[in-house]
This record gives sequence, C-alpha cells and structure tokens, in this order.
Amino acid sequence: MITFTEKGAEKVREFLATQSAEVQSAGLRVGVRGGGCSGFQYALAFDQQRDGDEIFTDHGLKILVDGPSLPYVRGAVVDYVEGLQGAGFKVDNPNVIAACGCGSSFRVADEEEVSAV
Repeated sequence: MITFTEKGAEKVREFLATQSAEVQSAGLRVGVRGGGCSGFQYALAFDQQRDGDEIFTDHGLKILVDGPSLPYVRGAVVDYVEGLQGAGFKVDNPNVIAACGCGSSFRVADEEEVSAV
C-alpha cells in the first residue's frame, strides 16, 4: 500500500481542483525509472488511471502505480515539504537502502528482495 501524509493529500487535492480534474479517475502517479547517481529516480505526475495500474486510495484520493514500479514503492508515504531549497513532493520509501546526496535518486535492495516484501 502507498499512502499520503495529511499535507501531501492536501496539496494533491489543491492541484486536482485547479486542473478541474475528476477525482474519481485522476490521481497522483508514483513510479520509478532508471537514472541518477544511485540507480533509480521517482517519476511523480498527475495522471488518469490506465489499464494495468495498481490503484491505492488514501484521504479520498487515488495513487496510481504501474506494475513494474510497484515492488520499488510498496509501503511508501508521499508527503509535501517546503524548505529553503523550494517545495515539492517527497517520497518516504521503506525500500530505499541508499540515496544520493542531493536526494533525487535512490537504490533499493536486490530486485528479488524487493519483490518478496
């Protein structure tokens, strides 16, 4: 399962409202892609539900995850943070074993271990 913090849900709801998006089919897509100095990067986007997506609902909002990304983000919590370096969504991911210094990429345990979680 993937969840939102209260602040993360609030910001997703605000964005969807400004886009006049339909909350029944739209949500925050959480995925991973190869890249960065640690191996993987998050791919976060507001999107519509697609065939093959795993759908999680939290705070009345949808979190959309493609099948290949699911083992890498299972159990994650999506937050929204504001700080000196700007504001944006932050993923607290229990599968991460190492992250780069700038925080934009991460590494997980061997894929076999992640799939077993």
